[in-house]
Amino acid sequence: MNKEKIAVLVDTCCDVPQTFVEQYHMYVIPLKVVYKDAEYLDGVDITPEQVYQGLEREVPKTSLPSGERITEIFDQIRADGFQKVIAITLSSGLSGTNNMIHLIADQLEDMEVFIMDTKNISIGGGFHAIQAARYIEDGLSFDEIKAKLMRGIDQCKVFFVVKTLEYLQKGGRIGLVASLFGNALNLKPIISCNDEGIYYTVAKVRGRKQSITKTKELALDFAQGHKRYNVAIMHGDAQEMAEEIRDCIMKKLPGTDVFIMKQVSPVLGVHTGPGTLGICVQILDEA
Repeated sequence: MNKEKIAVLVDTCCDVPQTFVEQYHMYVIPLKVVYKDAEYLDGVDITPEQVYQGLEREVPKTSLPSGERITEIFDQIRADGFQKVIAITLSSGLSGTNNMIHLIADQLEDMEVFIMDTKNISIGGGFHAIQAARYIEDGLSFDEIKAKLMRGIDQCKVFFVVKTLEYLQKGGRIGLVASLFGNALNLKPIISCNDEGIYYTVAKVRGRKQSITKTKELALDFAQGHKRYNVAIMHGDAQEMAEEIRDCIMKKLPGTDVFIMKQVSPVLGVHTGPGTLGICVQILDEA
């Protein structure tokens, strides 16, 4: 255990790979996938594949983690001997999870909790958790880690495209992208999160192929001029295309430290649908 007894807590929509969860002993709060006749914990008792396979029959809803579940996890953190917690969540502009954790943490009198609103989605939040764990491992203090994480918020960017905007619309997560929806023109927006952590359109092109090409260009431009960065390719039931993107861009990113390629969580799969492809770059250069 680190000298200040600091734990790292994330939600499942930060998409931290299980290998890192285990390596750094992270605690994970699962959101929920809710069908008419059943409810599942995100990534615990439902997989992305199961979500995609069932979309034709029913598009489920998603739900925040319960207060009881969050309390249980804080109880476990306390029982494991930790006194301070760095909690990292997906954007508060896309989910109430961050606020829910605040409500529970504010009632804890024997534990110091820093809750980071990443203003980001998927591994765009997960990379912050991995860095937090590394800072702890390097012996940085709780205050130093908080400061570095906050300075790094605008150094992490996700660019993604969806095969159809249908699922973002149904889930009410369309943000500032709605005005572009137009099947007649076959417009495909490249989406990211703005400074408020809400989806917005970075660029718009015609056609699926062109949208993927533009997404790669935006990610490479974001990394350009920097010496060190983490890179991830995320997808929704689109492994083959994700591999093609990897083969195309990674040779152009020689400063990559951590590389991740995986499917998005079931909850994110509900909101973005099959065929989603995203690239995340987190700049690691020291100012």
